[in-house]
Amino acid sequence: MIVTPRFVFLHLHKSGGTFVNEGLLRHEPGARQLGYHLPRSLLPEASRRLPVFGLVRNPFAFYLSWYAFQGAREQPNALFRVLSDDGAATFATTIRRLLALGEDDVLLDRVIAALPEVYTNHGLNLPGPALAAIRGTGLGFYSFLYRHMYGAENNIHVARLERLATELPAAMARAAAPAPLSLTAWLREAAPRNASRHIAPCDAYDPALAALVMRHEAPIIRRFGYALHGSSAAAPVRALRAAPTST
Repeated sequence: MIVTPRFVFLHLHKSGGTFVNEGLLRHEPGARQLGYHLPRSLLPEASRRLPVFGLVRNPFAFYLSWYAFQGAREQPNALFRVLSDDGAATFATTIRRLLALGEDDVLLDRVIAALPEVYTNHGLNLPGPALAAIRGTGLGFYSFLYRHMYGAENNIHVARLERLATELPAAMARAAAPAPLSLTAWLREAAPRNASRHIAPCDAYDPALAALVMRHEAPIIRRFGYALHGSSAAAPVRALRAAPTST
């Protein structure tokens, strides 16, 4: 999270937070980073009345980005290792498991056991006891992360990653914390950070998997107007591991 004298910015995973963090540290007076991927519930008491800003992205794009990023790492995080069988499972299989964590107690217990018990301030930074709150919710992993990071949505302003350069400054202006001109220029002109290279969402999701995303990520998809087709998520440059043709 980034804490400033005027507001707070929370870094939701694989949703443009690294890019905005850097911009704020460069261009917002008094900005300082506290931890990494820490949720709103861990804000210092002195900052809890400040406006809170965050980002969201199309869940279809999130899952592609997460899979491509972790699959390209020499040491993927524990969540990916468990759900992908150490990289052997297909994209479709891995994401089905990730979407099912709120319904599959056995799978969830395996993941919880693999995660640290406390915040570590690096990587996923999601303790097993925190992930346990997904049990029985039916939420997709991204919708769970959204709620985990942002909590109750009072006094919080969320911009879509796909329209970051316009929506975040507009949200800051509405909250009486207008963005410095240098930050607005950064959001418009700087190159993305930690961008994953993968195929377009409409080429990666079969109808059954797309339907699962629509069901489990319905809160975010409905609220922010997302869909599979027309997502601006990806450049078609990296083929995912193909799902087997037989069952």
